[in-house]
Amino acid sequence: MKLTPNKIEEYAKQHTKVYDSSVLDRLERKTHLEVMRPQMLSGYLQGQFLAFFSKMKQPKAILEIGTYTGYSAICLAQGLQQNGVLHTIDINKELEAIATEYIHQAGVDDRIIQHQGNALEIIPTIDKQWDLIFLDADKINYSQYYDMVLPKLKIGGVIIADNVLWHGKVVEGSREKRASALAVFNKKVTEDDRVDNVLLPLRDGLMLIEKKSD
Repeated sequence: MKLTPNKIEEYAKQHTKVYDSSVLDRLERKTHLEVMRPQMLSGYLQGQFLAFFSKMKQPKAILEIGTYTGYSAICLAQGLQQNGVLHTIDINKELEAIATEYIHQAGVDDRIIQHQGNALEIIPTIDKQWDLIFLDADKINYSQYYDMVLPKLKIGGVIIADNVLWHGKVVEGSREKRASALAVFNKKVTEDDRVDNVLLPLRDGLMLIEKKSD
């Protein structure tokens, strides 16, 4: 299920101001030419949303769970404070070289620390309090990631969770494992009194979660 008609998406692109996106354009082309499942890339509109939101938030510490080829990390890094840092984690070692190359081309390699391996094992080893977290990894473990990172999210900090509608299958009540796991996650967050949240039907569904209390 495509959530946004092509004409509307194209109109939105034409009426979105962006910073120099030449590196992102090259990265998008390379991902589509050389990487399996290129639809996992954040893409133009979502990438600009992440950059815009990060610039508004001006975080000192960002955690990204799911680097893929580095597109979203480059976008999120645009809003970092001076001396701010973004830690990004991915389990796929084969994609590390692409992400490293384009993070360098974008001029943000001094602000991004890449980790390779299982995020559930790596997250506890990073001694940070987070201002902004982007969750875009294996959907089955979204609830587990949420429970792990929320205590390390500052009051007023925000989690952005991607793919929470999962091609519309969550709405349709699909029993497919990832759709079911995301439905549980969406319900869990909405019922959590420690946070406020809003689910946006942008691309494949983005949920914004702001921490109110411990």
